[in-house]
Amino acid sequence: MHELDELFDVAAARRLDAQASALLGDGGAGLMEQAGTAAWQCLLERWPQAQRLCVAAGAGNNGGDGYVLARLARQAGRQVQVLRLADAGARTELAERARGAYLAVGGQETFFAGELPAADIVVDALFGIGLNRAPNGDAARLIAAIIDSGLPVLSLDVPSGVDARTGAVPGVAVRATITLQFIVRHQGLYTADALEYIGGRRLAPLSLPDGSQRGIAPAACLWLPSRLPTQLAPRRANTHKGESGHVLCVGGNAGSGGAVMLAAESALRAGAGLVSVATQAQHIAPLLARLPEAMAHPVQEAQDLQALLPRAKVIAVGPGLGQDDWAHELWRQVLASGKPLVIDADALNLLAATPRPLHDAILTPHPGEAARLLGTDTAQVQADRFAAAAALAARFNAVVVLKGAGTIVAAPHQRPRVIAAGNPGMAVGGMGDLLTGIIAALRAQGLDAFDAASSGALLHSLAGDDAASEGQRGLLPTDLLVPLRRRVNPEP
Repeated sequence: MHELDELFDVAAARRLDAQASALLGDGGAGLMEQAGTAAWQCLLERWPQAQRLCVAAGAGNNGGDGYVLARLARQAGRQVQVLRLADAGARTELAERARGAYLAVGGQETFFAGELPAADIVVDALFGIGLNRAPNGDAARLIAAIIDSGLPVLSLDVPSGVDARTGAVPGVAVRATITLQFIVRHQGLYTADALEYIGGRRLAPLSLPDGSQRGIAPAACLWLPSRLPTQLAPRRANTHKGESGHVLCVGGNAGSGGAVMLAAESALRAGAGLVSVATQAQHIAPLLARLPEAMAHPVQEAQDLQALLPRAKVIAVGPGLGQDDWAHELWRQVLASGKPLVIDADALNLLAATPRPLHDAILTPHPGEAARLLGTDTAQVQADRFAAAAALAARFNAVVVLKGAGTIVAAPHQRPRVIAAGNPGMAVGGMGDLLTGIIAALRAQGLDAFDAASSGALLHSLAGDDAASEGQRGLLPTDLLVPLRRRVNPEP
């Protein structure tokens, strides 16, 4: 049985299905019957009063699952209408068998002619995991009709039009009320545009014969709140501030002092024992008024920063740094320090201008910054966030936190992690500065770079969800600081 946090790509899901079918010796008919039955049970649990069902069935095995559900609904006395696509091509053998069984109990089907029949619910069984392009022709028109109907939708395995591997939505796509995944969780349904379309996610693991999973590994894993107690053990009774690490935050050019201040405060709230700030002299007084716990240092000349570097355990560089001569000189010194780094904001732009492999570094780009680092555009990054995160990790020999809906944390030779928290209210200036400080604090407290990045991103997102309990719109980075303190002290 696969673990709850494991995510699989399309190739692995297909291989698992094929191996299970071979071991069962029935060509996959048993798995299709299980899937259709699980879908019918899901529908009954969520919409027990639904009497009129519209099942949109494609020509593949996903359509076969839909025919099984349609047959069971028909046998239970529901009114069922299956919609087919005239341009869908030949059905698979399994789908044809499922269709025949549905027709044998008096089931009805018709070709889609532009409108949906009267129904209480739509079952989306058009494409499943196989689609990786924009739907066209009658399929696109049927999906548009499903959207326009405003009816609740149960999508089988994947909302039609969503790429199950990447989470991209290249064209029109079904907006599901519930998406019922079969056997495994599909990695694409946890990041990118998919999050707009999946509704509530459920999993029907089905009953597989022993040996079905041999040689099949997950492509990624969810980083869940249950991870935090093992990452953030209680401090020992006889501790001192030095054991919790010293974070140096470098940034805050003219007019951007708030960014480095947010990084410093979040580093303290995330448990760093000491936090120093290297910034422009004009920001020292307001920083200390807001955060007297920080050790604020004016940095005007190169030697000013040189005096601060030896004491730091971790350097967080980039928030409000700018890209002028002052920023370039600080960036050069930070790179030469040999210290573990957390790199964000303008420091990422400076790195993009002069790319180089790094040593013991964590990068925290949003999609636009990731595009600059890779020499591509934001659309290409968002089209395959897993590939973009992996490419960044390989190019810079660094841990990468690719921010956004379904944040992905990648590292060389590591299975990527998808952060299972966060909300749209966090899309506001300053949130990234907060994340930089949190990750730097965890790194300073002894977590390795991959775990610090993963747990820091999770803490940041969980605190964001807590702070959004009163509404997402208007959420500010500073609203996360109080729930962050609670989250960074998880119950064992």
